[in-house]
Amino acid sequence: MARGRKLWGGRFASQTENSVEAFTASIDVDSRLYRHDIAGSIAHAKMLARQRIISARDAKRIVRGLQAIQRGIEQGRFPFSSADEDIHMNIERRLVQKIGAAGEKLHTARSRNDQVALDLRLYLREELRTLLVLLESLRRELARAAKRYLDVIMPGYTHLQRAQPVLFSHHLFAYVDMLDRDRERMSGCLERLNVLPLGSGALAGTTFPIDRAYVARLLDFPRISKNSIDAVSDRDFVLEFLSASAILFVHLSRLAEEMILWSSEEFGFIELPDRYCTGSSMMPQKKNPDVPELIRGKTGRVFGHLQALLTVMKGLPLAYNRDLQEDKIPLFDTVDTAKASLGMMRELVRQLRVKRERMLAATQDGFMNATDLADYLVRHGLSFRSAHSLVGRVVRFCLDHHRRIEELSLTELKRFSPKIGKDVYAYLTAEAAVQRRLAVGGTALANVRRRLKEMGV
Repeated sequence: MARGRKLWGGRFASQTENSVEAFTASIDVDSRLYRHDIAGSIAHAKMLARQRIISARDAKRIVRGLQAIQRGIEQGRFPFSSADEDIHMNIERRLVQKIGAAGEKLHTARSRNDQVALDLRLYLREELRTLLVLLESLRRELARAAKRYLDVIMPGYTHLQRAQPVLFSHHLFAYVDMLDRDRERMSGCLERLNVLPLGSGALAGTTFPIDRAYVARLLDFPRISKNSIDAVSDRDFVLEFLSASAILFVHLSRLAEEMILWSSEEFGFIELPDRYCTGSSMMPQKKNPDVPELIRGKTGRVFGHLQALLTVMKGLPLAYNRDLQEDKIPLFDTVDTAKASLGMMRELVRQLRVKRERMLAATQDGFMNATDLADYLVRHGLSFRSAHSLVGRVVRFCLDHHRRIEELSLTELKRFSPKIGKDVYAYLTAEAAVQRRLAVGGTALANVRRRLKEMGV
């Protein structure tokens, strides 16, 4: 077969323009699919021989040739060519060069349409399993940090205003739970993508007596696609992964944002190690939290990839269209960004140092024990709304006189309600406020200990 002739070029009277070859080639992007393409081709060749569509001798030559090509790629000896457009054509061209006419039989009962759909599913299945390990690793690192700083008390916030004291460990478990939902979404995506599309042909199936169930067993797919048109045009699994990744990056970005805030002079709650920060080219004193800032910034890329592929997919008629070539950059870059960001966040969590005294001191301002005073009054017979109003007046008095609630004398407190007794002061400490919140899901130490035990940390 002449080098300049396309493998699909039989009906064409002239060769493709160089500018078109450059514009349509994707080998610089999809070359990373080589292992998955070769694995699918080996399974396909074995099936063709088993069904006596090609000879066993030809199948063996194909398999050996493909294995040699894989070794060549991994050793950096494979001559990739943009003239062959993509990884599928590059491998097939090289196979024919190596083993001759037997290599031309590999594409029997197969189209690039179902071939690329298979490769993407094999690739993402592998990467999702890696991401699930990284997700669980970060979850456990957060839990270990929670155990390390188990009894540290910090201000809890709403509207970025100090609200109520909470355990720092309880705050970290909020991210543990976010990542658990991310794990569930990624696991669901993995389950739904694990469907074999090969055998669907270009869009209508094939006239050859193929055995799709055998291929599915070879490639470890528990299910086979039921509609050939849908199988070659479906990218729901990519969209679902990009969507799950976008939500994951919402969570990573929120954690990164809190690290950035907490490590500032204004908060001073944590310190990030020098080796995870950078300096300023002008200001000698600066220590910048560049790593969490970059995780926060990369979130925009991941969001953009989801929007890009949604836009590609929204107007496509069935079945395959070349627009779908644009699915790979969003997918590959999201995978790479997610793996790198999860790994870096795990390192940050493992290395951060908490300034417990600064956190505790911050709970003393902002009347964070006001709700506890209201609860105290409810326990002494007031309705919550009445107690809420009464404590609001106490806060107003303190603001006017530049004092804290716990600094008021018992006589002053009794002016607001005779139900207040000297036992109220034990109610107003940050430690007591935390320990009383024993309801499931609350910040009490016992609840955090239970969560740690559940995780085996």
